Order: sequence, then structure tokens, then C-alpha cells
Amino acid sequence: MAIPQSFIQELLSRIDVVEVVGRFVQLKKGGANFMGLCPFHGEKSPSFTVSPTKQFFHCFGCGKNGNAIGFLMDHAGMSFIEAVKDLAQQTGMVVPEEDISPQDRAIAAAQKQKQVSLSDMLEKAASAYQQQLKSAPNAVAYLKGRGLSGQIAKRFGLGYAPEGWRSLASVFPEYDDPLLAESGLVIVNEEDDKRYDRFRDRVMFPIRSIKGECIGFGGRVMGDGTPKYLNSPETPVFHKGRELYGLFEARDSIHTAGYVLVTEGYMDVVALAQWGFPNAVATLGTACTPDHVQKLFRFTDSVVFSFDGDAAGRRAARKALDGALIYATDVRSIKFLFLPEEHDPDSYIREKGSEAFSACVATATPLSKFLIEVASETCDLQSAEGRAHLSSNASPLWRALPDGALKRQLLSELAQLIQLEASELAGLWLQQAGAGNGFSGKPPSLASMPFDPEGMTSPFEPARNTSFQKKSRARPDGKIWQQDPQGKWRLVGGADTLQMASLGPRVQPASRSDHAVRLILTNMALWDGLSAEDHALLCDLPEQHGELMRWIESQFHDHGPLSWGALQSELNQLAFANLAEKLMGSHKPNEPEASSESEPGEARKELRLLLNLMLIDRLKGLETQALKEAESIQSPEAFQKWRDLHQRRRTLMSTEII
Repeated sequence: MAIPQSFIQELLSRIDVVEVVGRFVQLKKGGANFMGLCPFHGEKSPSFTVSPTKQFFHCFGCGKNGNAIGFLMDHAGMSFIEAVKDLAQQTGMVVPEEDISPQDRAIAAAQKQKQVSLSDMLEKAASAYQQQLKSAPNAVAYLKGRGLSGQIAKRFGLGYAPEGWRSLASVFPEYDDPLLAESGLVIVNEEDDKRYDRFRDRVMFPIRSIKGECIGFGGRVMGDGTPKYLNSPETPVFHKGRELYGLFEARDSIHTAGYVLVTEGYMDVVALAQWGFPNAVATLGTACTPDHVQKLFRFTDSVVFSFDGDAAGRRAARKALDGALIYATDVRSIKFLFLPEEHDPDSYIREKGSEAFSACVATATPLSKFLIEVASETCDLQSAEGRAHLSSNASPLWRALPDGALKRQLLSELAQLIQLEASELAGLWLQQAGAGNGFSGKPPSLASMPFDPEGMTSPFEPARNTSFQKKSRARPDGKIWQQDPQGKWRLVGGADTLQMASLGPRVQPASRSDHAVRLILTNMALWDGLSAEDHALLCDLPEQHGELMRWIESQFHDHGPLSWGALQSELNQLAFANLAEKLMGSHKPNEPEASSESEPGEARKELRLLLNLMLIDRLKGLETQALKEAESIQSPEAFQKWRDLHQRRRTLMSTEII
């Protein structure tokens, strides 16, 4: 479904962002703006502001910002379309549909109706299971034996699926309804077409979406049967790799606690809530995915993975590490809690108590330390071969990290263990990455330039950091990074000379905005890895650049990442179509593109650098405005706002993209 941008703008002009945010956050008037505690990270002093004049929210603590639509998406977990419809309903506006054929509209309506029907069916089953629990003494005894109270059972909607093969027939008279099978409640035998309940004689855990809708179930056996946990299959409303059990129930507690606990089982979540840790969630029988991690970081900047103490728990932690690396920015905290081998979170907290578990959380292993532990496994660091093995293991993990202070510190720590200079190790890894991507001696793309870790940053355009403008820089080993008149970078001195990347024959777009927009049009999947602040920065670009980015945002939420070819067909007759065609025509089609599927990390780095530069410009303007406001009203809070903006800009200016 495509929504005209004219409607979006009209909707935002009628909506008061203060009222929208005020539904979720307690706001107080403070000067021209409203202030409150940020709902996106734990804090004791308000740094979250909402501007009624600009119709914009911003947190000076975590950097989250956006308009009313963005707030509902980030805080309430809505998609773009859902947020627009929610706001439109409040104003009485009818959301129009654009460029959709009657056939496509009918298909979309049928799919929506099916999702509604499936959700209603699952809600009805959840209510039936809850009623069955009241008359199931064995299930009640089991839950009490696990230390759960009736209050906790009610909060999570726990229920019981009876032993019978067709118990749901009394709940759904039309037991042969195909939707019962599609919802995962009923299994159909392909040989004889006989139907029976999927869940039988199990304690039932309803799985809810972030909006509170029942989308599936987890069933826990009470004896020694197998499988221990039985989950709903993938359905049109349930996707294991994107959903987390307990997130709906834990949402407010995550904000209060300032972090989220990620566990492996439903019972862990419920038991932790019983014992004073209601900020826990669980994966749904799958490894923790990047989608899970990204969803969690919409609610907090601090994640603690709490796994069982056995070998399976260590393997799960390793998979969680892989999924979390790309989101491990300098302002986020990711830790790994490992319990004794014989325990899981449920058994540990029941045996040791809340204080002991809290102590474990406080001493959880930081991501940096766990990364080194993982990379060092089976490596004999007393031998050259063992250290080379560590280098090989650590390289992909380190390169997956976003650019920043954490990445640089890890480079130094790993270099000490491998017994190489940090600059040598970075050059080695980036050379290996280039060879692995098939460069075979050809200059890699701009984003993969092995910049000097001791100070050189990207030479691709001048910026406020003076290191961007240097034409050469000496290294401690006597070699020098040097830029020739054609813009190519070489490591000169000694026996070897390393030719670095250049832009080659590519014609550069005229501005940073052009360049950033083209990268996203070339690889739309990049949009998913950006923060809400990045989205707001791009969507607020002047004139057609901003209109194009807002359209891309709506397309992404409707259809996911689309190829340029698919976007071209949708762009036809839109006002900004010419801009998109012009930007995409600014490079040769047969050139290796930095944002191709084989090099997603390189395009991400290139885009990150551009966004940082654009954000520095934006922060400078906000800083000037804040300083004028502070001087005019002589308020300590206003001066603190200026200091926060100033420090953030300085931090960005000193951040170098490796």
C-alpha cells in the first residue's frame, strides 16, 4: 500500500505530537517545549523534549528523534502504515491508496482480512486455554511447583491445552475451517485428511505481538515427554525470527530497568518476572537473529543475553554475538550472562534468589571480552600459528562492528594478543577482506579503504575534522600514507608499496545528500540498519530529496527492501522520479557497486560516513540555536542542552570510519 506524501504532510499538520507522545510519556511544560523522561532509555533526569512548534521530539541523552509517526513506530512497535492509520483514525481522516490496481487492492484487503481472522481465532483459543487451566489441577500444581503465582499466570495469560485430540472442536464448531490449520492450532494429516489439535496436555504460553495481539503459542510439557517446548509454526501473523516472547508484557519494565534480559525459554521469562525481573524476554525456539536485536534496541540501549550454563547455552551466546555485532555502537551496551553449567535463569533464581541473580547481571561479560574469548578458542597464543589462528577468527567479528571507539579499542587489544601493531593488523584484515571479495589487486571500493588507524580518516571529501584534509601522514614504522594527484592513497616507504582505493572513473554526486540517497536507492536494505535519528535526518532533507526518502521509508515498511528495478516501476509519474533517475545515472552500470549484495558492509560504512557528516552540520545549527536560547534565558538546563549538543558534535567529529 502506497500512501501519497501529500496525505502524510496533511496528517502531520493536523496531529499534535505533544498529544501523541503524551499518551505514553508524562510531559511537563518547560519553556517553549515539553519535557519528560525518555521512553527509549532509562534515565532519572528528563532529557526528552517535545516541540509543539516544530512538531518534533528529541532526546539529548540517546539521540532518538522524529515526528509523531516515527514515535509510534519506535515506541509502540507499529509499522509505518499502522502508525499512519492510527493517527488518521484520531483525526477522522481516511487513508487514501495510490497507484494500486483494483486487483492488487482486493488482494491486499483479502490478506488483511485473513490476518484479522487468524488473530481473532488465536485470541479465542487463548481464552479457551485460560479457562481450561482453572479446571486442570495437574497444570495448576505444576505451575505452583515452579513457584508461579496466580497473578503472574494471569499477567502472561497462561493456560492449559487438554489431553483430547479434538478439544478445540468445542471452541470452534467449524473444526474443518482451513484457517484453523493455517493458524497452527490444528494439524491436518495429509494421508487421510484427519484433523487433530496441535497442542495437547501442555501448559500454554500465548505469544503476543508488540501491539498485544495473540499471534501464536508455546506449549510446555509437564512431564518427561518430548519435545519439551512445542511452538506454533510460521503463519501469516507469526514469524519466529522476528518475534520475542514477553516483549509486550516487558515493554514498560524495560524502560524502567534501563536494560532487557534475553533468555532462551518461556518459563525463564515468567519465573524472572515472578522474582522481580519483569524486563525479560525470550527467543522462540530459534537462535537470536539480527532482527531480534534491532527490535530490542528500539526499546533500550542495553541488552543482557542470559543463557543456560551448558554447552548449548554457549552456542546460543555465540549466535547472539553474531546477530548483535552490527548494532554494537558506542552508545549501546551488550553483555552476556553465563550461569553455572547446571542452571538456567529459572532454576538459578529459584535456588539462589533475586539478589544473587542481580549480582550475576551486574558482572555479565561485556561484548568486547566475549568477542575475544570466542576468537581465542582453540588458539595457542604461545605460538605464531596460534596467534595467526586468532587473527583469522577475529577478523570477521571485528569488521562486523560499526565504526567507533569500541572498534578501535578492540583493534588495539587484539593486536597485542596477536603481537602485531594495530596499523599492521588493520591493514592485513582489510587486505584479506578485499581478496575475499574478489578484488584480486584491483582497488577496493571507497568504503573499504584501509584508513590509517592512528589518525587518517576517509579522504573522500573535506570535513570539519582537519585529519580529513591531510595529504600524508607518517607512521611509527617509518612508512607514510600519501595521496597522489589522482586521489589514490599509497603506503610508501620500505620494500612494499600498497595502492589504496580511489573513486576511479565514477562521477561523484554533487552533494552529500545526493550520495546518501543514491546509496539507499542502490541497496534499499541499508535503510533497515539505520537508526531513527538517521531516518529523520534523511526524511527531513530539503525538497525532493526528503520527499524521495519519505517515500522510500513507506515502501520499505510495505514491501521490505526492493531492487532498483522494482523501485523504478513504482516511481513512474511521481514528482521526484527524475531526481532518482538522475542520481542512479551518475555511475556506470557496469562498475562494481559498493553496495552490491557481495559487499553490504562497505556500502554501510560509506553511508555511515556521509550521515555523520550531515549530522555534524545539523548539530552545529542546533548548537548555535541552543546557545542563543541559553544566553537569553540564563537557564542551567538550557546551558546543559548546549553542552550536550556540543559534546555530541565533537564526538562525531572525532569519529573516524575504518
